[in-house]
Amino acid sequence: MHFNALQIILIFIVTFIAAIDQFSFLESLYQPIVMGPIVGAILGDLNTGLIVGATYQLMTIGNMPVGGAQPPNAVIGGIMSVIFAITAGFDSNAAVAAAIPFALLGQYGVTVIFTIMAPLMSRADKYAAEANPRGIEKLNYGAMAAIGAIFGIIVVLFFIGGATFGKQLVKNIPDTFMHGLDVAGGMMKYVGFAVLLRLMISRDLWGFFFAGFALAVIIMANPTLSGPALLIIAMIGFAIAYWDYQINSKIKVSSSVSIEGDYEDGI
Repeated sequence: MHFNALQIILIFIVTFIAAIDQFSFLESLYQPIVMGPIVGAILGDLNTGLIVGATYQLMTIGNMPVGGAQPPNAVIGGIMSVIFAITAGFDSNAAVAAAIPFALLGQYGVTVIFTIMAPLMSRADKYAAEANPRGIEKLNYGAMAAIGAIFGIIVVLFFIGGATFGKQLVKNIPDTFMHGLDVAGGMMKYVGFAVLLRLMISRDLWGFFFAGFALAVIIMANPTLSGPALLIIAMIGFAIAYWDYQINSKIKVSSSVSIEGDYEDGI
């Protein structure tokens, strides 16, 4: 695939913004399902970007930092998976698996940035004691610019080298290895969703989980409904959740009214 200077600049800008958003803006712009179609549109294949971004999102949906421990970085991994899929022709699952080493590289980059910034916290305390907001702003903006630049440079370097090298690599990789990447990438999204369920599931919700699973199997068995199956299930889930919310709201209101009557009317 041939690329031009404008595409390189746009990839850098998108990565720069996503890296800052992950730790500062917190608007979820950095999520692979958002970055995927944007990077895909820049490279001329929005559909592939959306598919790969959604696939990578399923893998990272349960990942979260705990203290100073960082999971494999979703920004670099998600963008590189789209780049692999479009420039090298990887299948979506294989592209996700191939992007994991780059996500780990981003994880190390974040750890390095945090380590460098740790001693500067005392300087921020000093600026706060001196009532110097400008000094604190400089520290924050400097850290944001540093992490954005590091992520952008990493992605751009591999993007430039990967467009040519990726195609040659695919030609030389045995089919069995590519199949292994495809299987590994396909399995990762289920592992990611399992991690999320492990954190969120409760005994009261198991019935809804099995009902949703059975409903998905039934809908997918119908060829005319298999396309919008996810949307249909999501709408049914929303309807049940909204109904449950209304019922619980009425119970709370009726409980509060009865309590007021006990205290005021003596009945």
